[in-house]
Amino acid sequence: MSRDNSDSVRQFTVGRDDDDIRLDRWFKRHLPDVGFAMVSRWARTGQIRVDGKRADVDTRLAAGQVLRVPPGGEAKPGLGGSRPRRELTEAEIELADSMVLTQDRSAIVLNKPPGLATQGGSGMKEHVDGLLDAYAEKGPRPRLVHRLDKDTSGVLLIARTPGSAAFFSKRFSGRTAKKIYWALVVGVPSINDGMIELPLAKQPGTGGEKMHVDEEGGQSARTRYRVLDRAGNRAAWVELHPLTGRTHQLRVHMAAIGHPIVGDGKYGGQEAFLSGTISRKMHLHARRLIIEHPDGTPLDVTAPLPEHFANSLASLGFDEADGAELPESAPEFTKDDEKRAAKAHAKQYRKERRGERRSRRDGASERPGSRGKPSGKSFGSKTGPGAKSARPGAPRKPGGSRPPSGRPAGGRPSGPRGKR
Repeated sequence: MSRDNSDSVRQFTVGRDDDDIRLDRWFKRHLPDVGFAMVSRWARTGQIRVDGKRADVDTRLAAGQVLRVPPGGEAKPGLGGSRPRRELTEAEIELADSMVLTQDRSAIVLNKPPGLATQGGSGMKEHVDGLLDAYAEKGPRPRLVHRLDKDTSGVLLIARTPGSAAFFSKRFSGRTAKKIYWALVVGVPSINDGMIELPLAKQPGTGGEKMHVDEEGGQSARTRYRVLDRAGNRAAWVELHPLTGRTHQLRVHMAAIGHPIVGDGKYGGQEAFLSGTISRKMHLHARRLIIEHPDGTPLDVTAPLPEHFANSLASLGFDEADGAELPESAPEFTKDDEKRAAKAHAKQYRKERRGERRSRRDGASERPGSRGKPSGKSFGSKTGPGAKSARPGAPRKPGGSRPPSGRPAGGRPSGPRGKR
C-alpha cells in the first residue's frame, strides 16, 4: 500500500496483498480506528472513491486501484489487531533465525523444534507467536496461519503480510494444502497402507485439553497412513497424511487403532514409551508441506528431523533415506470431497445444536456405554476398534505382517464401502 499525503483527502494505491479484498476489510486492515459506521457513511455520501468512482462497503478492490479517502482516522500502533512491537532478546532473535527454512515476500517457513508452543496460553511465556517480531523488519507483523502441537516438530508456515495470510488460510481451510508427517509408533499395524476414519470430539471433563473418539457426536476425521519400515514387532516408522484438521487428530487416531505415537503419554499412557535408548520425547514430525503460493507456483518445503527423532530412527535400524522412496503420493482432496466435507460439517453442526437443546430440556446425562471402545469406521489396522482392511492387496516389506486372506486385492483405501 502506498500513500500520497494531502491536507484534504488521502489517496492510497491498493497493494498486491489487498487484491480482491472488500472495502470495509481494507479499512479494518489499514485504518483500524475508522469504524464501520464511518466507512458506511463515507461510502453512502460518495466521499470514498475507487479510481474516481463511488464505492460501497462491499466493493471488491483490485491491486493497482487508487482509493480516495476523506481526512480522519489515522492508523495508530496497537489498534485493530496491530500490536506494539516488543524488544526481543539476543537469544530470542537467534532462536527465530535458526528456525527459518525459507522465506520470501509472502511467506516464512519455519522448522519448529519440539517443546516450543505455537501460541501462548496459560503460563506459556515462550512460543512462536511471541517471536514473530523478529521477522517483521519494517513491514507488517507476520501472522500464524496454522498450528502444530507444542511437542510436535516440523514445518510451520508463517504469512508475512495480511494478504498472504488470507490466501494461505483459504488453502488450509479448503484442504488443498498437503501435510505429510513422520511418526514412530508402538507396535506394527497389520495393514501397511490404510485409512483411519474415526470421528473426534473433546473429551468431557478435560476442559477441552484432550480429544477422544466419539461415534455419536464427534466430527468427521480422516487420516491416511503408510508403514515405511518396522523394527520387528516392537515399533514402526509411519508416514501420516491428515485429510481433515481436527485437534490432536494423528495422535488420537494412532492410539485408537492400538499403535500410539512413541512419547505420547497423553493418549498412549505408559505403553507409548519404549525402553532402551529411545527418547521419551514425542516422535511426531511435520515432515513436508505442499501448498499453493500467492504467485501461482507450489510452495514445497521439507523439514529435517529433530535430533531425538533422528537418533531413534538410527537406534531402531531405520534408514531416513527410505522415507523418500515412496511409490505413491497421497490422494488428492478434490472439489467433490470439499463439497461432501462442507455438507458433513453443516449436518454435524445442526446435530450438535439439537443435542444442546435436548440436553438443556431434559438434563440428559452421558449415554451408558459411550466411553466404551469405538465401533467406528477405521480402515488400516485389523487390531483397531471396529477396523476393516484398507488395502488387502497392498505390497509389504520383507518381514512385514501379512494382510488377511480371502479378499480381492487392489481395493482403494477411500473406495466405496459396501455390505460386509
